[in-house]
Amino acid sequence: MTGFAYHRPSSLDDALAALAERGSLPIGGGSDLLAAVEEGRTAPTRVVELEHIPELATITVQSDGGVRIGAGVRIASLAEAPELAAFPVLRAACSAVGSPALRAMGTLGGNLGQRQRCWYFRSGVGCFKNGGTGCAAVDGEHVYHAILASGTCHAAHPSDPAVALLALDARVEVRSIRGSRMLDIAALYEGAADNARSETVLAKDEVIVAVHLGAAARDGAQHWEKLTQRRAFDLALVSCAGVRHTDGSVRIALGGVAAGPWRAPHSVEEDIASGGLDDESIEALAARAMYDATPLAGNAYKVQMAEAAIRRAARAISI
Repeated sequence: MTGFAYHRPSSLDDALAALAERGSLPIGGGSDLLAAVEEGRTAPTRVVELEHIPELATITVQSDGGVRIGAGVRIASLAEAPELAAFPVLRAACSAVGSPALRAMGTLGGNLGQRQRCWYFRSGVGCFKNGGTGCAAVDGEHVYHAILASGTCHAAHPSDPAVALLALDARVEVRSIRGSRMLDIAALYEGAADNARSETVLAKDEVIVAVHLGAAARDGAQHWEKLTQRRAFDLALVSCAGVRHTDGSVRIALGGVAAGPWRAPHSVEEDIASGGLDDESIEALAARAMYDATPLAGNAYKVQMAEAAIRRAARAISI
């Protein structure tokens, strides 16, 4: 492992100033970053500890019923947080993350910003994400890869909470010494398949400081499902979050199928929201949702899994 310096900031401003310096990277739980350093995929000259900054470690219920979640809150805490009782789809998604040890270590911000789990990328093969020009998985082992390809890389993003947050219309608060900005979850991963440096749009000196949930997603019908090869400690082959918001609108999001969390076409969501659907209509909607899927030779099974997950979500949140 390449050596690096360690900085424990006294405040968020201190942390942002440190992260603005060349070679600095943030660390929360460290389960992804330290593995990347050990594997030689990154070599920071300094890591900046974010764990002990109070602003990043709290969950706050707003006066309108919305919730602000600090990016440093542990995944295990989110899975049981009473402040999130009105957002059961997020608690369920957090409960589905990795193993108990990983949930206890990992933070929400780290989970959203983690790198792809493609074995070619993680093994240092010269693929697009490792300085190459193409995706090694296309003609190689790709049974766990994306079926909704949107660029050069065909890896599927591994975050479970991101899928639930997309269905909840969550927004991400991002900050650097240059200022702050708010991003929709989908915008956070925009262009991920063609971004060799990262799976997010964050600049090198930017960090996620909080995730915001709006009151409109509270208490509505919510559904979560994660399909895996093994029952526990596994990444999603396909995951699905379905939410009916208080205005009656519906969101359906999938994980394990694209370079970021993927949302079903608006027309499909509108038809599910209309209610009164019989089984034949639901099957047709699920098939329409996956119309643009472009599976590789070895992962077409994911299309069927995704359709089945959408059908179950539609039934669970339909009127």
